Amino acid sequence: MIHDESSSVYNSSGRSGSRPPLTILLAAPRGFCAGVDRAIQIVELALKKFGAPVYVRHEIVHNRYVVDSLRSKGAIFVEELDEIPDTDAPVIFSAHGVPKSVPRDAAEKKLFYLDATCPLVSKVHVEAERLHASGLEIVLIGHKGHPEVIGTMGQLPEGTVRLVESARDANEFEPADPDHLAYITQTTLSVDDTEKIVRILCSRFPAIVGPHREDICYATTNRQSAVKKIAARCDRLIVVGAPNSSNSQRLVEVAQKAGCNQANLLQRAADIEWSAFDGVSTIGITAGASAPEILVDEMIAAFGERFDVTVEAITTADENISFKLPRELRDTRAQ
Repeated sequence: MIHDESSSVYNSSGRSGSRPPLTILLAAPRGFCAGVDRAIQIVELALKKFGAPVYVRHEIVHNRYVVDSLRSKGAIFVEELDEIPDTDAPVIFSAHGVPKSVPRDAAEKKLFYLDATCPLVSKVHVEAERLHASGLEIVLIGHKGHPEVIGTMGQLPEGTVRLVESARDANEFEPADPDHLAYITQTTLSVDDTEKIVRILCSRFPAIVGPHREDICYATTNRQSAVKKIAARCDRLIVVGAPNSSNSQRLVEVAQKAGCNQANLLQRAADIEWSAFDGVSTIGITAGASAPEILVDEMIAAFGERFDVTVEAITTADENISFKLPRELRDTRAQ
């Protein structure tokens, strides 16, 4: 990843002055990360290799457009394995990761499964096991009920991972033994909020052990940095993403704290309340890590119908990361 900042105006509507001018600051990086791209590829390649249907436990990524697109191709989404009939069709675990009980149950049911867990989430799972094996009590910084948190807590025996969601939780947390303590984090948290929680834990428990490498993933960090760069210049800012997408919700919060109070999460251009943009001259647009670029293009086109638009790309990092596909699908990709 290269962290040189750059800015370029790469598009203009070319319309006459009959429409009000609008500058769109387009944050980059935005949209799909390597883990999301890999997960979607796994579903698409499984459909290509094995045919429909392919079962997916939970939304493969948190984006309705992506899920509906895959559903139209033959993917069937379920919340639990019990919803899947006796079948030889592949079962795919979502990018968020699953508790250890899920692959174990799949094996008992003789289901053929493929794991689309993001490798950076899997890294946290391995880390949790390593720290637990060394006799440390585990603190997980994350959001209760999020699939990634459920999956991470499910790597270890019940009751051995303590969840801390906020600075208040960190101040109130009481470990069994302050000298045998470690923390890990959800990969899609606010970088700044997490740093605050970690500072509190380290201050209260100087012996606490942290991860070898930061758990918050590169994509989350990069997208938040890009939003911080443009937020103060924007009258309003749109995060393209789903309400159940943690990383998208964090982008809204980051934008608000960085100087744009009017930051909102929208799924599609059809969700825009146009009256809110009366008199606005500069807006920002970004997208969560599970939102496809086609939805960003749709958003820009919608503004282009109503404004004389100039789009200015603000780039704060270049991403060139990719992850290997499961062995069972690599030959299909090559074809």
